Amino acid sequence: MQLSNALFWTASFGLIILSESRGPCDDSGMKPIPLQSTLQSVLPMTGIVLWNTNEAIASTPIQLEYSYFTYAKVVAEKGEYNWSSLDRLLDQVAGRGHQAIIRFHDTYVGAKTGVPKYITELAGYETTKAKSEGKDTEFPDWSHPELRRFAMEFFDRFSERYDRDPRIAFVQVGFGLWSEYHIYDGPMTLGKTFPSKEFQAEFMTHLSKTLVQTPWMISVDAADDSRTPFAGNANLLKIPFGLFDDSINHKAHGKENEPNWVELGLDRWQRAPTGGEFSFFQKVDQTKALAENGPHGISFEKQAAKFHVSFIIGDGQPRIQSADRIRSASKACGYRFRINAFESGDKRSRVEIENVGVAPIYYDAFVAVNGVRSPDSLKGFLPGVKKTLTIESGDAQPKLSIECDRLVKGQRIEFEADLE
Repeated sequence: MQLSNALFWTASFGLIILSESRGPCDDSGMKPIPLQSTLQSVLPMTGIVLWNTNEAIASTPIQLEYSYFTYAKVVAEKGEYNWSSLDRLLDQVAGRGHQAIIRFHDTYVGAKTGVPKYITELAGYETTKAKSEGKDTEFPDWSHPELRRFAMEFFDRFSERYDRDPRIAFVQVGFGLWSEYHIYDGPMTLGKTFPSKEFQAEFMTHLSKTLVQTPWMISVDAADDSRTPFAGNANLLKIPFGLFDDSINHKAHGKENEPNWVELGLDRWQRAPTGGEFSFFQKVDQTKALAENGPHGISFEKQAAKFHVSFIIGDGQPRIQSADRIRSASKACGYRFRINAFESGDKRSRVEIENVGVAPIYYDAFVAVNGVRSPDSLKGFLPGVKKTLTIESGDAQPKLSIECDRLVKGQRIEFEADLE
């Protein structure tokens, strides 16, 4: 049946209107296809992030949920891995049509260690108990060989089970308080409460070979050469780890945090995700995080573009900002695709696509026509770049979508188009 205007809903990109092809054929026998499409939702793997315990999750326009996770929740006895607690969390997140950012840690202010009990009870292992931020806190013993061995094994097992799991968007790892690569308040001792530089290098090299599909990130504080091995180490800096910054918008960011971004590579975003969290240094860092000029004269949109962030944790924003403002701020993060041209013939189509966002997408995604995918992945497709794709499918009223196998049910990659 021929329709002058057809309405389509697809799982990949939402509601668009495709009109009947019109206009003269070009030399290849293809005709231009009118296409109208706008971004109605936040794109998967981007935007403002809420903790998975936030009551506003169901009513806030987000795609990502964040959670800390200890090693002890998975392992109680040597070699025995029980992933049920993590699976429950991931199922809950995916059930809301979202994906998870998971940060594994061994040290948390005011909490017992996240190291498995079987390790803490071994002969020669000494848990350090001390104050941090005025709270009783347990620090691990990185001098013990079993903890170092276990840390490597843990991520081998994690990768075997979750490296291709669409419920997980990104993984964050590290050492020290909250895995943020520092013990700024408490007993900081290299090789004891904090791993030696040698083990850090060994661990990161191992992780680069283990987590292949899932992008993983470390804190920008890892640039501090007094306690980490990264600064000036060309081999370690080649590892495709992403960066997270837990104080992305505080007043002294340019002086205190930005040099760390520079040290670890300002172009790192081109191959691995960057993100972070709104600062807690001053109350205004939270209350005006999404204000027109931010808390200190720089809008969130400018900061997101400068550091090419894919996401920012803003757990308190639903209490401060409207859903519309959170949605618009989220759209300033990550990738964003625009279709600049769309032609189709009897057997094939040609599409020009542009990334008008601030970062690439870090998973394989494909332009598809009538469900037939382009052989060229959009993974790593940089902002400001255009590419023309040929897809071996076409007809008078073709349906165009962007498909990705790393999405959970309910997610779709929308795109922009204004083709008459």
